[in-house]
Amino acid sequence: MEAIQISSFWENITSVLTVIKDFLIAYGPLGLFGITLLDSALIPLPAGPDVVMIILSRGRPGWVLIYAAAATLGSVIGCLILYYISRRAGRRALERFSEKKQARVKELIDRYDLLSVLVVSVLPPPFPFKIFIISCGVFRFSVVRFAVALAFGRAVRFLLEGYLAVTYGDQAEYLFRQYFPWVGLGLAFLIILIFIARVFWRRSRRQEF
Repeated sequence: MEAIQISSFWENITSVLTVIKDFLIAYGPLGLFGITLLDSALIPLPAGPDVVMIILSRGRPGWVLIYAAAATLGSVIGCLILYYISRRAGRRALERFSEKKQARVKELIDRYDLLSVLVVSVLPPPFPFKIFIISCGVFRFSVVRFAVALAFGRAVRFLLEGYLAVTYGDQAEYLFRQYFPWVGLGLAFLIILIFIARVFWRRSRRQEF
C-alpha cells in the first residue's frame, strides 16, 4: 500500500512538472531560460532542456543562437544558485551521495581544476552532473572560474543541439537520444586533448626562455 502511495505521489509530481514545462515552452527563449534554470537548480523537468532546445530550434531555425544563449544563461544561473546553496550548507549538501563518490569528485576537482567543470558541463545525461556542482560549492571552487567553464561547456552543448535540429529536422530528437552520449564523450575528449596540448605548449615556451 505504501509503495502504491509513493508511486502515485511521484506520478503526480511528474504530471505537475510536465505541465510547467509545457507552459514554459510556449514562451520561446524566455521559457527555455526558465526550464534550464529550474533543471540546473535541482528541479529536473520531464524530457529536460536538451529536448526542448531541439524542439524550439526545429520550429524556428533562425533563432538557434538566441535559444542557445537563453539556455546557457539559464543553466549557468541555475547552477550558481545550487552552487551557493551548497556552499552555505557545507558538507551536509553531499550527504545523499556515497563517500566513495564524494572522494572521487573532490579528487577530480582538485587535480583538474577548471577542466573538470568544463568537461562535465558537456557530458550528457545520465552522467552525475549535480554532484560536481554541489562539490564545487561545498569545497569553495572559484565562482568566476566555475561560471566561465560552465558557460563555455553549456554553450557548446546547446549549439550542437541547435545544429542537429536545423540540419536534421524531425529526426533530430531521435539522433540526439541515440548518438549524443557518444558525441558528448567525444567533445569531452577533444577538450581534454586541447587542454593537454596547451599545457605542453606553455611548458615548451618557458623552456625557450
